Order: sequence, then structure tokens, then C-alpha cells
Amino acid sequence: MLIPAHYELMERALSNDKDRESIKSVANEIRLLLNPHPAGQQEYNVPEIEGHRLHGLQHKYRETVLFFPSSGQTCHSYCTFCFRWPQFVGIDELKFAMNETELLVKYLEAHQEVTDILFTGGDPMIMSYRVFYKYIEPFISDNNKTNIQTIRIGTKVLAYWPYKFLTDEDANDFLNLFKEITSKGINLAFMSHFSHPKELETAAVKMAIMKLRSSGVQIRTQSPVLKHINDKAEIWAEMWRKQVNLNCIPYYMFVERDTGAQPYFALPLVETWNIFRKAYQMVSGVCRTVRGPSMSCTPGKVQILGVGKIDQQKIFVLRFIQGRNPDWVAKPFFACYDENAIWMNDLKPVFSKKFFFEDEAELIYEEKCTDSGIHSFE
Repeated sequence: MLIPAHYELMERALSNDKDRESIKSVANEIRLLLNPHPAGQQEYNVPEIEGHRLHGLQHKYRETVLFFPSSGQTCHSYCTFCFRWPQFVGIDELKFAMNETELLVKYLEAHQEVTDILFTGGDPMIMSYRVFYKYIEPFISDNNKTNIQTIRIGTKVLAYWPYKFLTDEDANDFLNLFKEITSKGINLAFMSHFSHPKELETAAVKMAIMKLRSSGVQIRTQSPVLKHINDKAEIWAEMWRKQVNLNCIPYYMFVERDTGAQPYFALPLVETWNIFRKAYQMVSGVCRTVRGPSMSCTPGKVQILGVGKIDQQKIFVLRFIQGRNPDWVAKPFFACYDENAIWMNDLKPVFSKKFFFEDEAELIYEEKCTDSGIHSFE
């Protein structure tokens, strides 16, 4: 999965009988060349409060904060295509993690515009009930002064270890906690990663989904489109139908991010759009809640709406699903057609030297933050 230059660099290190530390140094050198934190995660997304940078948080979009609990920074298994790979390679400065909720809660109390918190990692569902409850308790206590209305949990647990909610010793504790969260009027959503319909076929995953749904949990599903794994429209159509039949909501088809093993897994944007379009045509309206193909790039989530023509010239039609400035959202814009483009930075605008958002985005990147740690727009 390495590009040839990186492969040869590691091959030389191994063949020269270097000691373990020297080999590790070469590996880390390569890792730092793989864009470990795409989309400005460290430069532009980390907020501040009372002079403290909150390295376990990301606040890129107005209504949503991502929280990286330090106890959730491992995973049930390590997907080779995962864009969070820096969390797992043992380089502390590449990780996002925060091991206490006090500053998180203080930040959210000060930012009432935030309605959603996304627990991510790693995988928060590798935590035991006892540890997970400590992170959740502030949001269900009578003293809660945040404006959190939705708690999201980004997880692959249903694909890798559905027994978390079936036979693990704290399975019922989790299910009862989920009922308590939803009884407080908080929407609880699992952002579940399923990359292939095979992951939805076991009796265990079906029973776990049923138990979660009975506990008030909403399950939304997402995955990147991946060469070698799910790069056929028929696979996606089957996966969406199975998800809906299990009372899950198809949510996102992502473009493989510009990090890690992207050259191995990525497809040209036009091909990802054709896969999406054909799969979308093969399912009924209840499956068409899904959005995509979507690139989570530095200015925001950019959706490829399709390929069109202006004056007989092929173009890409794009829009923001999310943006650093909310005013960018849902405005169509156009890029020159490029059959080899695999990411946003491969695209060129059609009618000008810059896309409509670029000048404003540059100002945001330069400012990086107001006193809240992100640029805010009214």
C-alpha cells in the first residue's frame, strides 16, 4: 500500500540491518509524509478556552464539536484505509486525546451555538461502561448548562464486536445508559461504519442493532468508497438496502481522504460519482437519505453533485454540505472536468482563478481563531 519511493526507503532500512530504533525512525519519517492530519485538523480546528488549547477537541463547523476521549483512542481493529491512522502508530504528537471533561464542558457552556457533540477516536466503544459513563454524565446531570441536543458516537463496533451489547459483562449497563440519555430528550446517534454488506449479515449484528434501537439509539451509517473493497454500485445498493431493512439510516458515502494509503484505495472522483449515482438509482426513496460522494477537505465537506456541461465543456458540479462559513453551504459551484482528479486540490475553477470561497477561507486560516478557537460567522 506504500507508494514505490516510500517502499524502497523502508526496504533499504530493513536490508541494511538497522537496529529497531533506526527502523522506527525511518517509519516515522514516512508517516510524516503521509499527511497525518488532513483538512487542517491541527492548524485550524483546535479551539481554546481561557488560554488553553483543547487538544482533545476539534471545532470546525459551528454546531458540532468533535471530542477525542483519551480512553477511546484505540480500536477493535485497525482498518488499513482509516484516515485516523495517526491515533494508532505510537507517535504522541500525532494524536488527538483529552482525558478530562471539565474543560470540554466549560467550552460547551461558553458556546451555546454547539448543539452536537461527536465522540470519536479511535473508537469510543472500546471503553468500558464505567469509563464511558464518566464522559457522558455531565450531559445528563441536572446541572447540565450546555446546549447539547445530540450525542453522536463514531464507531465500528457493530461490524467488529456487536457482542458489546449482547454478551459483554456491561452490555446491559450500556443499553440502560442509552435509555437514560434518550429519556432526557437528548438524541443519541451511532455513526456506524459499515464498508461492505457482509458486515451486516451475522445474527449478532442484527440482534445488537435491534437492542440499540430498542434503547432509543438512532443508527446512521457511513463509509468511504474504496478501491479493492466496495468499488461497485451493486455493493453499495445492497448495503443501503440491508441497512434500511435493519432500521439504520444511510448517511454518507465519503471519498477516501488525502492521507495514509490514499493512492492504494482512492478512485477518480468521476468514478466515485458514477458508483454513487448508479447505486442511488438502484434503491427506493427510503435508502436515499445518503449523501455523497463527499470530500472532507480543509474548507468543509464538499459533495460531488455530478458532471454537467456548459457551452459543450464538461464540468464538475459541486456544493458544500458543511463549511467553515455556514453561508457557503448548499451553494452550487463548478470545477473543470478532470478524469484523473481524486481530491479537491486536484480541481480548478471554471470561471475564475479561484473558487468562490477561497479568499474568505484564506482569511479564516490566517486568523485561525477568534478567542473561541475558531472563526465564527453570524
